[in-house]
Amino acid sequence: MASQDILINWTPHETRVAVVENGSVQELHLERALERGLVGNIYQGKVARVLPGMQSAFIDIGLERAAFLHVADLHNGNGRSEATANAAPVPIERQLFEGQALTVQVVKDPIGSKGARLSTQVSIAGRMLVHLPQDNHLGVSQKIGSPELREQLRERLGMLAGKTGEPYTGGGFILRTNAEEASDAELADDIAYLRKTWAGIRERAFASPPGTLLHQDLTLAERVLRDLAHDETAAIRIDSKLQFEHLRGFGATFTPGSVAKLAHYVGERPIFDLFNIDEEIRRALARRVDLKSGGYLIIDQTEALTTVDVNTGGFVGVRNFDDTIFKTNLEAAGAIARQLRLRNLGGIVIADFIDMTRADHQDSVLGEFRKQLARDRVRTTVSGFTQLGLVEMTRKRTRESLAHMLCEPCPTCEGRGILKTARSVCYDILREVLREARQFDPKEFRIVANASVVEMLLDEESQHLAGLSEFIGKPISLSVEPSLTPEQYDIVLL
Repeated sequence: MASQDILINWTPHETRVAVVENGSVQELHLERALERGLVGNIYQGKVARVLPGMQSAFIDIGLERAAFLHVADLHNGNGRSEATANAAPVPIERQLFEGQALTVQVVKDPIGSKGARLSTQVSIAGRMLVHLPQDNHLGVSQKIGSPELREQLRERLGMLAGKTGEPYTGGGFILRTNAEEASDAELADDIAYLRKTWAGIRERAFASPPGTLLHQDLTLAERVLRDLAHDETAAIRIDSKLQFEHLRGFGATFTPGSVAKLAHYVGERPIFDLFNIDEEIRRALARRVDLKSGGYLIIDQTEALTTVDVNTGGFVGVRNFDDTIFKTNLEAAGAIARQLRLRNLGGIVIADFIDMTRADHQDSVLGEFRKQLARDRVRTTVSGFTQLGLVEMTRKRTRESLAHMLCEPCPTCEGRGILKTARSVCYDILREVLREARQFDPKEFRIVANASVVEMLLDEESQHLAGLSEFIGKPISLSVEPSLTPEQYDIVLL
């Protein structure tokens, strides 16, 4: 694993985190005080509406939009969720009723027009363990070693959690990847902390009205120590003295191994200037991504999916055209994986690599793509090449993408990315004037529009404007309004 530096830029209104490996930015994380993500938060909710046809319910948790709960995310009370139970799930209308109080956890942030996604299967993440208080299962991360090692760790966890026989009611635990070398004392401390946290949540749930936040996930800066830092992390630098002291205290309690890597950055240059992070953010919002070879990617994010188109651009191969395509696609495979992490793109992703005639080239590119995606902290699945030469993949989406967090649709084009030409708007206006003339009988029509449209009506379209005026028997005057966009206009009846 490559050596890693983590840079934290903190202000009272915003926290920005960059994960840098060998001088190259691999991940960007952003959290704003007024727009903090909800994933992991636990609420006391109230069932607002049950939808039998969709086998789902809307839950009021005190947010602007009601949250969504599917029957598959309902805990059935027997240590299993409905999604994992062997028997067919009990219909949601037999489990929930309107007005019912319910303890729920957010598993997916509100995205676009969709409300938050909920589950009643609560999980609480600690430094080394994930606590499943409603479940009695003891598990070990799939990323840890051999089956024999996993079984040994499971036995250790069982002894520490007190699961020496049945019945067992101490709640379930999953041992995280970073706990492979943990001591018994460290695991026992984490177990005690998680059980105490759950006890506090239950106590507040009994005494709190619906819509109450019972438990909030860690801040982004705290999650850096818990989730992003690992053995290969060389340094964690933060530019706030206040937050440095806070993280040092937090780390001493929950992540002792990372405290020595914490450093307060006091340089004259802004911390993100060290690795040109702001420029990297700017490039991560661009549609085009240039490759070192001269090729480039075109990335388009839509409501349903993200498409990535690979182009050779100015890259000319040294031997033949097949080699040029192959080398461009190999480089693109790594670049696409990195851009998905940088931009936090989730859902369905379609990668349109340049067509390759050789099967071994396709296999090599697909292998490189999967290898690069394996570095991702977020779960990904990749299919092979389709008959059309496309690679389909999915990347788990739990939060808004970088573009959705930092940008909004253009008010001029309203997110379409294109505008009508001035001539098209002129013809829209002429048709509207004719339509108005058939319904009303004013003394004069005045067209109020953008300067580019008025200019075209006075110049290239002046003959058509004069012909319309003669046809309807009314004068038509023009007026420029700078505040109007090129597509906006108004027709005033005088």
